[in-house]
Amino acid sequence: MTRKYPTSDVKMLYGRAAGRCAFSDCRKDLILEATEKDSNKQIGKICHIIAHSGGGPRADSTYPTDKVDTYENWILLCPTCHDRIDAQDKTYSIDELRKIKSDHEMWIREAIKSAVSDITFAELEVVTKFLISGKYDASGSYTLIPPDEKINKNGLSSEIKALILSGAMQAKQVGDYINASIDIEFGERLKQGFADKYAECKNELKLCGDDLFMVLLEFASGGSQDFKQKAAGLAILVYLFERCEVFEK
Repeated sequence: MTRKYPTSDVKMLYGRAAGRCAFSDCRKDLILEATEKDSNKQIGKICHIIAHSGGGPRADSTYPTDKVDTYENWILLCPTCHDRIDAQDKTYSIDELRKIKSDHEMWIREAIKSAVSDITFAELEVVTKFLISGKYDASGSYTLIPPDEKINKNGLSSEIKALILSGAMQAKQVGDYINASIDIEFGERLKQGFADKYAECKNELKLCGDDLFMVLLEFASGGSQDFKQKAAGLAILVYLFERCEVFEK
């Protein structure tokens, strides 16, 4: 069976793992920095928890074939840790890899929440550059919806609600940053860029709920692996979550 890598599942995997190896004794950034001769390179390995083929490590003939090549059955690792789990497949069982993946994603969420209190205008300035699309649609309609109502409407989990509450701590600073811009259309372009990305994730990638939120969080932080940058992205995402017509069923 040919391996498949659906775009929406790949985005979910990288977004929830924050582009880092899932092993707690590694957590290597899986993006190689650009050099004078080479551009940035992604070195992460999308590894199957249950083997793709019947003869592979941790094979399970009863596992549904339509779920083999999906986020649910993947774990993001560096090349070394990828070789490690396949060479020691009895040590790294299906249950063990699922736990490693779950623990890593929880660590990422907690690290972002912890970094929220440290963000400054410097981090906000960096991440907003990734949200400004250059397109401005003055006809767009943005309506404030109470966060709890929007959270419930979109089936967001208690874990995502905790992230939203954490990001809301810096809502005033985000507003101050936007209002301090000498460009009077900056805030509207920011909202429009975010709304465009939301529409792409929802309509083209068919994402929803927690998956949609985490992919947008990765977008909002510009794909940065720095937790202060990710916290700034969370603050901006929550600020816009409260103020524009996104995340609605």
